[in-house]
Amino acid sequence: MRFRIKAIDNSLAVSIYHIDALNEGEARIQIAERGMQIISMARDLRLGSLRRKRFPLVLFSQELVALLDAGLSLVEAIDTLAEKEQNAGTRRALDQIRARLMEGKTLSFALREIPDAFPSLYVATISASEKTGAIREAVTRFVNYQTRVDLLRKKVVSASIYPALLCSVGVLVTLFLVGFVVPRFSSIYQDLGTAVPASSRLMMQWGQFLNDHGMLAFAGFVLVAAATSYGASRPAFRSFVGRAMTRIPAIGGQVFTYQLARFYRTAGMLLRGGTPAVTAMKMSAGLLSEGLKPNLERAIRQVQEGQSLTVALEGNGLTTAVSARMLRVGERSGNMGEMLERIAEFYDEELDRAVDILSRLIEPVLMLVIGLVIGFVVVLMYFPIFELAGSIQ
Repeated sequence: MRFRIKAIDNSLAVSIYHIDALNEGEARIQIAERGMQIISMARDLRLGSLRRKRFPLVLFSQELVALLDAGLSLVEAIDTLAEKEQNAGTRRALDQIRARLMEGKTLSFALREIPDAFPSLYVATISASEKTGAIREAVTRFVNYQTRVDLLRKKVVSASIYPALLCSVGVLVTLFLVGFVVPRFSSIYQDLGTAVPASSRLMMQWGQFLNDHGMLAFAGFVLVAAATSYGASRPAFRSFVGRAMTRIPAIGGQVFTYQLARFYRTAGMLLRGGTPAVTAMKMSAGLLSEGLKPNLERAIRQVQEGQSLTVALEGNGLTTAVSARMLRVGERSGNMGEMLERIAEFYDEELDRAVDILSRLIEPVLMLVIGLVIGFVVVLMYFPIFELAGSIQ
């Protein structure tokens, strides 16, 4: 992120700096190294600051594993990554990690100081692996986890692009017909003095309004788009949309499956890394909707009271028929972490099939709806002409 800092030097001269840093603490360190004292500090929200490159967590993890496999120590691997890094922000983060390692701190301690680059899930995975010395395996496990999560997200996004494009084109074509073409037909009918049916007259009134108040209509459209974008960034709005989607019969079950897949995969990765079950469930709670979080909290309390994990999850509606059976097998074999990841893979395959079917169904349905709407507008435009032709005969 980028900070706008007003600072004063030893000669009492005031200067303004724009600093790229991973967090506020690093920005303060950079100013202190210049011998300056900070007067004020604020996030720089200009367009240029929003384009700043994020820390490449997956790439960093893959390169770290490759260097560890090559026989380098952890400090040597971080040092090598810092030397070849071109991005200034990423290089400063690696330098900070190397400095903490040289001080005798653990890797998880160093990563915890840079929360903007390393999420708590990543830090917890590394922290658990340090107890057994299996850092390489933990990093590899996280890379596999993140790759699968990103792959599923990309499939969902890709499947929604074409329907969104169809809807956008359909809305634009309809607005063009109503706001530009319909008023021209309206003026023709007025010149002819032809009686217009009530439905056609209502549509022409709307078209005339759009034609006369185009800027107002455009401003309203922009306002609605801005409000929708702002709402999409609010957790409360996303939660409301999520609850609404779960009520749709064809989609609600898949949304529930998607949440369980993310929850199981995250909890399974943490369990395999040595994290206790209760801690793993608490750290994975953010992947569930607001409606399911109370269920998870009750399940956690039951596990803390001595209930088995399978019974607690099943009793609180956090399983399906298949996952409940697989969880029982995982408990009997003592390999719950791996079993949770297998359940997540099973859910991923189910979601892939659902996304493929829905995309095949939604596209023709949307085209049919858009065609009906445009056809309805065209028929209403020509309906007076049809009546006029009938009266002449």
